[in-house]
Amino acid sequence: MNRNSPFSYVCNACGLCCHNKVITLSPYDVMRLARAVAASTRDAIDRFTIRRGSILKFTDDGACAALEGACCGVHRGRPLACRLYPLGLERIEHSDGEKFVMLEPAIGSLGDYGIDGDVNGFLDAQGVGVYLTANARYASLLPVFRERIAAAVDFDRVEPREFWRRAIREALAESNYDPNPLIDAMFDTSAIVGLGDAEIVAVHVERLAQIIRHESNAEMLAVAAVFLAVSLGYSPREVTVVS
Repeated sequence: MNRNSPFSYVCNACGLCCHNKVITLSPYDVMRLARAVAASTRDAIDRFTIRRGSILKFTDDGACAALEGACCGVHRGRPLACRLYPLGLERIEHSDGEKFVMLEPAIGSLGDYGIDGDVNGFLDAQGVGVYLTANARYASLLPVFRERIAAAVDFDRVEPREFWRRAIREALAESNYDPNPLIDAMFDTSAIVGLGDAEIVAVHVERLAQIIRHESNAEMLAVAAVFLAVSLGYSPREVTVVS
């Protein structure tokens, strides 16, 4: 599906789509979650996420940590994946391309599917645009990571595939991972105050770019690069392609 494809959806608040999912979060998702509950980004990470802020937390009974009965407790700050539902967004590697897929409804879902509009109209109604714009700003850091890693590692002496295998394994670890201040910085905007969302993202991205350019620990850089790529919905290959 593309933005002009016929599509409409009416949510009837059954809450079934808010169970037993794996929902990846971007830095902007975490910032909006924090704002929705008037908390710091660090508090929002502890309350609503796992894997250092990159995945939405679900309880032992399968419910989203933000669910209140059948309603979303952070609806105005709900993540991009929740705004897109029942559509999924697929990134096209090494490009700005995108395509949309219709997800299977939860068993017993009360949502109404139709063709009374188009994908673009649905995205606009769900406030998706600002999320995609913010994510594009963060994605601009991926080439900064690639450049810095290339300068920090002598791949004539370090086996590239093993280097990146270790980075992916560490980036996607659910527990027992090493501290990584770059990842912490990517998901923490609490020090930037007095600005609107777009301005916060701009300042945050520039600060991260400066941190990346001055970091000399290649392993830390690689893990953070993979972590960011995955949090934005890209494959690790976006940063790990070996020539």
